[in-house]
Order: sequence, then structure tokens, then C-alpha cells
Amino acid sequence: MASFTVTHEKPSSFYDRFERKAELQHQTHYCPGCGHGIAHKLLARALDDLGIADRTVLVGPVGCSAFAYYYFDVGNISAAHGRAPAVATAVKRSRPESIVVAYQGDGDLAAIGTAEILHAANRGEPITVVFVNNGIYGMTGGQMAPTTPLGRKTTTSPFGRQAETEGYPLHVCELLNTLDAPVFIERVSLGSTKHIMAAAKVLRRAVENQVKGLGFSFVEILSPCPTIWKFQPVEAQRFVREQMAKTFPIANLRDRTGEALASPARPAPPAVEDIPGILGLVQGDESVRPRAERPLDLRIKVAGSGGQGVLMLGYVLAEAGMEAGYEVSWLPSYGPEMRSGTSHCHVNLSSDPISSPLVSRPNVLLALNEPSLRKFLPAVEPGGIVLYNAETLPEDCDRKDLRMIARHFSGLADGLGDQKVGNIVMLGALLEATGLLEPEQVAGALQILVKNKKYLDLDLLALALGREEVRQELLPAGGDDLRGV
Repeated sequence: MASFTVTHEKPSSFYDRFERKAELQHQTHYCPGCGHGIAHKLLARALDDLGIADRTVLVGPVGCSAFAYYYFDVGNISAAHGRAPAVATAVKRSRPESIVVAYQGDGDLAAIGTAEILHAANRGEPITVVFVNNGIYGMTGGQMAPTTPLGRKTTTSPFGRQAETEGYPLHVCELLNTLDAPVFIERVSLGSTKHIMAAAKVLRRAVENQVKGLGFSFVEILSPCPTIWKFQPVEAQRFVREQMAKTFPIANLRDRTGEALASPARPAPPAVEDIPGILGLVQGDESVRPRAERPLDLRIKVAGSGGQGVLMLGYVLAEAGMEAGYEVSWLPSYGPEMRSGTSHCHVNLSSDPISSPLVSRPNVLLALNEPSLRKFLPAVEPGGIVLYNAETLPEDCDRKDLRMIARHFSGLADGLGDQKVGNIVMLGALLEATGLLEPEQVAGALQILVKNKKYLDLDLLALALGREEVRQELLPAGGDDLRGV
């Protein structure tokens, strides 16, 4: 029987079958002549040669290679567009024994992900980044990429990329080479068989650097994209050799592996049981935050204009709810103006875990001006309560299925000497009208949040004034309709 030698085979770091589609499970989804398939194989071979597939985590991008997790038989994580270096950082720091590879295209890394790659490199994160540069957006239809060469026509540069209008191509390797921390930076090409063989060695080296703990390694791969550039595969390789490499010269820009020392071990993360103490949530053996006994489901929208203390009012409610032992969330939303712009916040207080910080169906609305009342009133659930900062409600805003209280809280605060505490007067009114939180809990929250004694004393007076204003109406304590919903 004749003997034979296997010189090329599917790397064992690939799955035996590619199950993204029911048919053609022996091949990838990439177009004929696409460089991603070649880059995948070179990376998989490097993992095989180093024997590290079982502890490798591949962080995949958004783009043509978004389905890399169907091919690599390693740990796989899909990152949001451009965020692969940030995700890779988190994985490496939490699992330092892992080999973490971020794999990205030019739109993913060099456009929306510019900040992530710059700062990961600047920190010297001990990860390996593979940057596939084909000079164009492939998955989304051929728009100009940050790396599109000058003069090349795309769907968004139909007259050819011009420096004076679209800027120059972004040289990522050269940009990262200005930073102090990276250990290894090299640009390779898939423009010919010779170039592919050289690229294989460089990729293996970049991964091996991480195995040795030497720091941040970056490999840029100039890659053909026949479909979007409208070339035959052979022509696409020629384009990489003659055009892409002219704009982005193939070269090693940095190799400090000979002098680099293994990265020191990072401090171990704290034990889970120690975290409350680190965050100041415990004192001695007793928790500062008791567990609330009565059920509560309070979904509050606080709204007004900039300068009315909208966000502060929500913050005080959240802090008081936390003091009372409830689950809380506080999410602000505001315009760019420091004063007179729109502003609102979402506050949740609940006996149960909160699934989302957004409040789309509030059962409490605190409206500090009329535009806010009109905007958010329709969304308030029947049986809820509305407090409005004016003497009377607009006639077309009076809902009979809600408990509505109109008072000029800012005017009442003016009587205390500063109408800016009108938000706290409104808070006091809410407490008296509903009994949802104890005044002592809100006073405790104010003491935590307001450091200036003059304003703290004024806020405590405003809180008492708001409670007294509603108490004079002889309203029932109420509020039970908002509990246990």
C-alpha cells in the first residue's frame, strides 16, 4: 500500500462542520477569493501549532467576519461594533490564563472602534489583535472605509476618494507605533502565496507573544475583497499587492519581544462577599441598607427644564429608596443646555429586581413645567399620581383616572428665599400624599447628597413645607394603590 504525507488539512482549531447553514457545511460563507477565509486558516494553524485552542477566546467583530464563531472551535464572544478590544480587555483581565484574540475589519476597528483600539494599545493590554484591512466596507454595500486608498471609487466616494474632502487613508499601524506600550506591530499581506506564507509566521509570532505574556501585539493583514471591489479573485490579489501595499507598506514597525518582560500578574479580584464592604454598603457586621418589608413597585418620571433640579429630585428619590431597602435605578436624560433645556429622569423603586432602568409607563409623574406635563401625562398608568408645578391644571390635562395635585411649588420655595428648592417642596408633597417613603429616609438621603449645610437646612425646610401644604388639604394618606403593583 502506497504511503502518503499530508501537507495541507483543515486545522483542528476549526469545527469539523460549519453549521451556520443547513447546506454546504464543509465551507465558510465568505465570497470566493475573500481574504477572511485565508486569515482564519492562518490563525487556526497558529493556535494548533502552539497547542492553545482549548484556552483561546476569540472576540469577533461586526462585519463580514461576524460569523467567525461558526468556524473556530475555541471560546467565542461577539462584540458590539468596534468594541472588540474593550471586550478582549475584560476577558483577559478576568481570565488572565486565557489567550485572547480580537479579530476585526477596517470599518470595525478603524472607524467606530478607533477609541477602543487606541486605548487598549496605549494601556499595553496583553492581547493579540488581528486587523483585516481590505480598504472598503464589505458587508454593508461598499462604502468608503477609513483605509480606502486615495482615488478609489466607492458608493460614498463616487468620484474617487479625495484628500481635501474625504481625508487621507488611516494608517493604523503607524498610528499605534506612536504609543509607548505596544510590544509588536507588523503589517502583512495576502497578495500572493509568498506573502501568505510570511503572514502565517507573523500571526503565529503575535499569538506566541501573548503565550509568553509579553504584552500588546498587533497584526494588520492587507486582504482582497473581490466582490465589493468588483475584481476577479486573481485581480483582487494583484490589487492588494500593487495598490493596497503602495498605500500601506508591508513592514514590521515594532518588535520589542527580545527586550520585553512578561507582564506582571494583576492583583486578584476581591471576593464577592467582600464587595459590599469595599463599596461602603456595610458597617461592621450590619448592612447599611436594610431589606424593605412592604412590597413596592414605583415607576417615576421626573421632568422639567434645566435648572429646576429635575435630576437632583430623582437622585434623592433613588437614594431614599436605597436607604429604605428597595431595589432602585436612576437614569437621567437631558439636553446640552445648562439652563432652559429639557430634562427628565427615570426612577424605579421596587421590592423586586428591576429589569430595566427605563420608565415607559410611570405610575408617578412629577412635572415641573407644562411642556413636561403634556409630554408625559398620556403614559401615566390609571390609578397613578401626578404632581404639577402650577396653581391649576390645564383644562385638557385633567385625567379623572389619576390623582392629580397642582401647586406652585417653585412659588412656595420662593417664600423660603430660594425658588430653586421647589423640587424638594414637590418631593415633600409627594411623601405626604402617598406615604411611600418615610420622611426620615428622604432627610437621610439629603444629608448624603447635599454637603453644604446652608442648602441642606434649606432643603429640609422645603421638604417640611411640601408635606404641610398637602396635609392642609386633609387628603387621605393613600398610596396603597402604588404598592405591590
